[in-house]
Amino acid sequence: MIECKNCKSTNTSKNGIVRNKQRYKCKDCGYNFVVGNAHTSPQKQAKKAMIVLLYARGKGSYRNLAKIFDLSSGTIHNYVKEAAENLPDEAITDDITDIEFDEMWHYIGKKNESCGSSKQLTATGGE
Repeated sequence: MIECKNCKSTNTSKNGIVRNKQRYKCKDCGYNFVVGNAHTSPQKQAKKAMIVLLYARGKGSYRNLAKIFDLSSGTIHNYVKEAAENLPDEAITDDITDIEFDEMWHYIGKKNESCGSSKQLTATGGE
């Protein structure tokens, strides 16, 4: 049986033909879909892999990669986010004794109260 792409139910039925492809409808959630994904090609998969590699190695920002590959920065963000969601969970072992928070020491416990939006306001009574 065909599985729904939205809710993973197998309670589906045929629902016409769109662009020469059989369309299905889920009876549980009402989602219409076709089997397969026509949006993938070997060239697109290679481009996505290169984008994720360059971003992960610190060799490009979203905007820079968008210019290089002629895509929008939102698309680059979606590619990187999708790759990050597919990563396995990091295994944390029991032999870790120290944790370092780099570049955070100067924020913790420091609040400038003499000027700016953190300046203390004094309310006085008036007539």
